[in-house]
Amino acid sequence: MDEKNSSLPATIYSFSIKNKSAQAVIVNILGWLENKIGSSTVKEGDSKTNKTFSNENLTLVELSLSIDADAERKKASDYGTMSIGVLDANGKAQTDSNLPVNENIFNGNSNSETSKSAKDKLVASVSSTVVARSNATAKANFVIAWHFPNLSFKQIKDTGRFYNTIGRSASEIVGYISRDFKNLSDNSKLWRDTWYDSTLPWWFLERTFLNIGCLATTTAHRMETGRFYAWEGVGCCPGTCTHVWQYAQAMGRIFPTLEKDTRQRVDLGIAYQADGSMWFRGEADKRPAVDGQAGTILRFYREHQMSTDDAFLKNNWEKIKLTIKFLMTLDKNNDGMEDTPVENTLDAMWDGEISWIVGLCIAAVKAGQKMAEEMNDIDFAARCNDYVGKGSKNMDDKLFNGEYYIHRPDAEKGRTRLGSYNTCHIDQVYGQSWAFQVGLGRILDRTKTLSALRSLWKYNFTPDVGPYIKEHIGGRPYSLAGDGGMIMNTNPKKEAKPYGDNVTWQFGYFHECMSGFEHQVAAHMMAEGMTDEALILTRMIHDRYHAAKRNPFNEIECSDHYARAMASYGTFITACGFEYHGPKGYIKFAPKIKPENFKAPFTAAAGWGSYEQQQTASAMEAKFNLKYGSLLLNTVALQTRIKANKITVHLDNRNILCRFEQSGDQVSITLSSPTTINKNQVLNIKIA
Repeated sequence: MDEKNSSLPATIYSFSIKNKSAQAVIVNILGWLENKIGSSTVKEGDSKTNKTFSNENLTLVELSLSIDADAERKKASDYGTMSIGVLDANGKAQTDSNLPVNENIFNGNSNSETSKSAKDKLVASVSSTVVARSNATAKANFVIAWHFPNLSFKQIKDTGRFYNTIGRSASEIVGYISRDFKNLSDNSKLWRDTWYDSTLPWWFLERTFLNIGCLATTTAHRMETGRFYAWEGVGCCPGTCTHVWQYAQAMGRIFPTLEKDTRQRVDLGIAYQADGSMWFRGEADKRPAVDGQAGTILRFYREHQMSTDDAFLKNNWEKIKLTIKFLMTLDKNNDGMEDTPVENTLDAMWDGEISWIVGLCIAAVKAGQKMAEEMNDIDFAARCNDYVGKGSKNMDDKLFNGEYYIHRPDAEKGRTRLGSYNTCHIDQVYGQSWAFQVGLGRILDRTKTLSALRSLWKYNFTPDVGPYIKEHIGGRPYSLAGDGGMIMNTNPKKEAKPYGDNVTWQFGYFHECMSGFEHQVAAHMMAEGMTDEALILTRMIHDRYHAAKRNPFNEIECSDHYARAMASYGTFITACGFEYHGPKGYIKFAPKIKPENFKAPFTAAAGWGSYEQQQTASAMEAKFNLKYGSLLLNTVALQTRIKANKITVHLDNRNILCRFEQSGDQVSITLSSPTTINKNQVLNIKIA
């Protein structure tokens, strides 16, 4: 929830030395950093400088580069400063350290400043001497920071980086951290401890969350103005592409302010057109993408839900409304099924009625209906409802082949262009998957949807892709023989030309395992009660990225640290059965894994904490323990196996009056007045 401090350009190294001996031990810890400023643009005559700084709680060396007076060179991306520091007023600093390390490097301070020719090696170091008493632990904290103020893209020049607003050099960044180190460290560790304090499997918690690390790579950038800007993956495809980033559920839940700003500043600002369409790459590609448009409408609804009030929706409603109208105009024959060729995430324009795009549009218009109802825009809500009703019925009737949902060819063009047609496509019910992420309920027939998911399990999932990729060539090697995963498209009908009459280069995608798509299927399976399949698919991805094989923190697609992989957080959402609506003060849990004894973290609009529940045959107890910020509640919805006769609610030791309604296994508890839970408070609910 703290996007500012999460944007700090620094890495912290914290060391604890436990002395198990009977004697005190003196320990020297040293960190070193070579001055490589300007490594790509350095010229003859440039000089590099290392300079020491210290204050009452910090010793550091700042690394810089002195260049000629050419102002243009100072705009280079590798021009700036770096710093290495130790949070110790008695630390030692060396501006010109000689390696390897020996005792001499710890003795005395070097000159306070050393300059050398840019072609020569110059290494800085800082050290701390700690005394570890017998059976005691000594600690030392080091910081490596970088400050490269210049940021430019092909379409956006000289924006500067956001961290320029925090400090104007690397040493200022280290100073900022040192002044607030305890708070920064405590909150980071508190989130870590809260996240892993769960009954969900450790590996599951790791795989569903760690992909948010994309934000800490050069996939993602933040400009000095505060604007968020990202590639699809590192250096791959610019413009915070809507048809990729709309899969990524993590940032909207962990840093909702960044998502809201992007919706307003980019999607409804820079990219917004008079007809309601939105450029799908901001300035980088001035045309819409149908799935990006639909997914962004769903994100408008999610960002509204992840707000403390309805200001976001009120301030943007007229523009949001026009984006929904544009989406509905893509249904040429007015049957609720989009049928206009528009760019999609598989880098093509497909003809006909395509189940995964049709369903995604239905989900988006359903979100539009919900937003219209909240805005009391009755006529538009009715129009959306009509579209959703027709679309859902026609998709179920016309795009379901008895086993799974398909791509129906255009009546005139037929199968002349690439498409998924009668194949079993991984995203075929993606719209229903998205609907579960934002509490829209069911938009497609449950029986048919489950049949589609089981078909994906039958035809597309394999514990070993080896035999498939040996027979089906052309895909990129995201999974290899011995790896398990879910193939993008398979051909259960054994058709001779399953992907159309004119196969183009994008055909290769169909034979790949791309983790972002797999994660959205796992999230959907979890929501539908296919818990084992969801866990197995997620585990297969986790094992594919075992450190013995690949970088565990880098799920690749078109490039490294690919944004679509952040769909993994959606599986965590559905495992918890989590729904949230900040302006309404509504929260829901319906755990899919061990609901009799369940505990997991949650995030809300202005705070986060831990939720836990225990159930027996005759009673249930639920607790909301807030760890950070605040949480406003009016209504709590829970899934319970018992018939509720009495419900009591306490905030710490204060009784909160409530009323409740039960429908089947769902109980809805409405508090007598809006109630705010603050940090370290616990809301306790007992059902008997």
